[in-house]
Amino acid sequence: MLSGNRNDVHWRIFVCYLLFTCVAAVSSRANRPAHDQKPSPGFSAEFSGSSAEVIQALNEVLEDQIIHGTYIFDKQPILTGATVAESTPLFEPWQGPGRVFYKIRKDAIAPRHFLDSADQGTIAVRYVLSSASPGRFRLRIDAIYVESTRRRLHPSDLTVESSEYKVFQDHLQAIQFAAQEAADAKRRLESAELVRQTVIRQREDETTRLAAAQSSVQDLEQRISSLRHEVERRVKAPGADLKAAPFRAAAKVKTLSAYTEVVIVIVTPHWYGVETPDGQRGWMPADQLETLP
Repeated sequence: MLSGNRNDVHWRIFVCYLLFTCVAAVSSRANRPAHDQKPSPGFSAEFSGSSAEVIQALNEVLEDQIIHGTYIFDKQPILTGATVAESTPLFEPWQGPGRVFYKIRKDAIAPRHFLDSADQGTIAVRYVLSSASPGRFRLRIDAIYVESTRRRLHPSDLTVESSEYKVFQDHLQAIQFAAQEAADAKRRLESAELVRQTVIRQREDETTRLAAAQSSVQDLEQRISSLRHEVERRVKAPGADLKAAPFRAAAKVKTLSAYTEVVIVIVTPHWYGVETPDGQRGWMPADQLETLP
């Protein structure tokens, strides 16, 4: 009897152990961390841009406080209240290349576009940004919903991921358009400045040429004045005769009054061939003419 009772006790202990093990296994599956369950297939796309533009666009999406592509009540088509997070246990640690960013929305009730979503829980969106080639980037977006109580994970039907990427793309295009506009404005400004500088240089060149021309005119006038002073004379008082030839016995052409100005056209040692103001030409002794004052 004692031996039979001992076997029965051992059997009951063994059965209890099996029951406890099964219950623990079921409980473990029910409370399994979200990253141990099947995740969303995710959304991935490549695009062009600079690193600064891409980071700025992504930060704008992270900080807009919206989970795009889902909602929790039919009268509220936009789900607000999202915050930026550096990490979350709802996703397993990312082991691949690239930088990882998160956006979290807590206390979401059965959000739309998450498969079989129910109860209250947290929406987590993960963005993985990596370089695809020089000047091109790849962005992977994953979205999941995890119930707070049963810890069940509900993957997105990709509506959230594609909507988040569409918003990101809109931000990136707006940033690139603004950058292009700024670059075009800068080029126009530089072109206008170049034209202005060219006009200034042209005016300076014209001023220099005009100054040089004026200087040349002044030099010419001075030269002419000097030459006129050299070739012009006037008749000494009380007057003198204009001769037809350079000797005293020559016929008189006319008598010139004192201080009549004449122009020398021929020079000889003692006589000057001259022209009067009225165009009459003749000869006069050099000693009867004097320089102009």
